[in-house]
Amino acid sequence: MTEKCGLVAVLGAPNAGKSTLVNALVGQKVAIVSAKAQTTRARLMGIALEGEAQIILADTPGLFEPKRRLDRAMVSAAWDGAQEADAILLVVDARKKKRDYLEPILASLKDRPERKLLVLNKVDSTPKEPLLVMAEALTAEAQFDEVFFVSALTGDGVPELKSRLAELMPKAVWHYPEDQVSDASERLMAAEITREQLYRQLHDELPYDSTVRPEKYLTRKDGSIEIHQQIVIARESQRPIVLGKGGAKIKAIGEASRKELAQLLETKVHLFLHVKVDERWADAKEIYEEIGLEWVK
Repeated sequence: MTEKCGLVAVLGAPNAGKSTLVNALVGQKVAIVSAKAQTTRARLMGIALEGEAQIILADTPGLFEPKRRLDRAMVSAAWDGAQEADAILLVVDARKKKRDYLEPILASLKDRPERKLLVLNKVDSTPKEPLLVMAEALTAEAQFDEVFFVSALTGDGVPELKSRLAELMPKAVWHYPEDQVSDASERLMAAEITREQLYRQLHDELPYDSTVRPEKYLTRKDGSIEIHQQIVIARESQRPIVLGKGGAKIKAIGEASRKELAQLLETKVHLFLHVKVDERWADAKEIYEEIGLEWVK
């Protein structure tokens, strides 16, 4: 058996379904999914196996117009993820009729030498005729080598895409052990799962300016794991929103996160959450280091 291994950069605008697609290709959850745009922050990698090929997926933050330091760091990470990739996947939400938001991404991809694959996602809720027109138009703009029609949510078209990515991987020894699905530490993954619950349960009330920081992660003598995390918000007025009446909301967030972590880590989890207000958290260098982003001035 000849081993193959390569890097695939997964690019796309916010909410195109990149994280859902990476999870589908890997076969289990490695990236957090949220209805909130710009959820992915760090360049988390998913590691998919197909036959003798190991496909390392750089799940890059959504490309958008950066305004704040955190935004600039995220967009910078997205393009870093595309450097030296063996293939670039551009994931596009097929349901969106307006495509002007894709112009800068297509312009940046046009002259890149890597093999470029266009993935039209969410095709389960799109008529076929407009899909073909869209595929043709986008291919003309950025010279895509291949087009795939998938629904990351239902899994339609995902096996075909995975099999093609495996074919494109160069001959090389595997970079990771066979049972490893991500390069994110369990500590970071745990914080990301709590952040996903935070967004899911407070989708309308809590704006994007919140994060979850890992504080302590230790294995107890009985094999269970004790995790302490800090929910960081930008304003004091957001504290009651996160806590909820009588602490009910933070309890619900903690319970949902703990259940998912116990399943993921296959052991009992003791999760402790507390809220901290820090107006300037999005400018704190150490937070960038924690989530694997470069601090850009």
